[in-house]
Amino acid sequence: MPPRLNFWSACRALSVRTRALAQRPQPGPATLARGLADNTSSRLPPHDRSGALPPSMLPANEQPTSPENEAALNQLRLIEYGLSPLDPAVEGHKYGLPELPLPTDKHTKHRYDAVIQQITRLLMKDGKLAKAQRDMAMILNYLRTSPPPRLDPSKPLLPGAPPAHHLPLDPVLYLGLAIDSVAPLVKIRGFKGMAGGGKSLDVPMPLRARQRRRTAFLWILDVVNRKPSKGSGRTMFPHRVAEEIVAVVEGRSGVWDRRTQVHKLGTANRANLNNEYVKGKL
Repeated sequence: MPPRLNFWSACRALSVRTRALAQRPQPGPATLARGLADNTSSRLPPHDRSGALPPSMLPANEQPTSPENEAALNQLRLIEYGLSPLDPAVEGHKYGLPELPLPTDKHTKHRYDAVIQQITRLLMKDGKLAKAQRDMAMILNYLRTSPPPRLDPSKPLLPGAPPAHHLPLDPVLYLGLAIDSVAPLVKIRGFKGMAGGGKSLDVPMPLRARQRRRTAFLWILDVVNRKPSKGSGRTMFPHRVAEEIVAVVEGRSGVWDRRTQVHKLGTANRANLNNEYVKGKL
């Protein structure tokens, strides 16, 4: 039965013991010696059966070293002979220094294709380059995901163009091929008062590559702006531009007629290049 719970039993349980606790006996010398004999952590590592010493017991000149230690030792030897131990093209750089002069495609300001960079600037409005770059990315994505175009033999592309089913695989080539194929070779410049009776004299002038691309893309933008909008949204304008580029490659765009008209006018007025007043101003 459990003890009775009353006031005296509680006092007796809380009273302090006056009897000393039994102390644990100290181990004797024989026990300590036996404990040291059983401790194997302080022993030397056992020898290999082949008779080879462990690496920690080998002399300093015979210990195996890691590749990092070998590289450090080689640098110390170079310092001992008075040579520079560091290669400035490798040491201190995560990927090493680039070879100079830098290639044209490795420059930060010229890391994009020349056609893409020029067309992006032409798409830009009010200095919003980020929006123009986003629109260019949407145009390229549309060209990449569109089906292969159906080429028109009457309006051929540039010589050496890849097959039609290869164009969606490279949207940058797709865009550049469309613009260069429809770009005019000449522009018509008017010289006022040289044709007699106050009429201007039309003279064909050759265009450089950037001028040809700029003229062709401005024609494409003019056609895009004239077409009715199909809706609203940030993707609507890039998709309309991409659709017109596909139409240029397929020969359905009105830009081809404009290019033909400019070339016919330049061919008709090529004799004006021999005018003596024109020669002095060219």
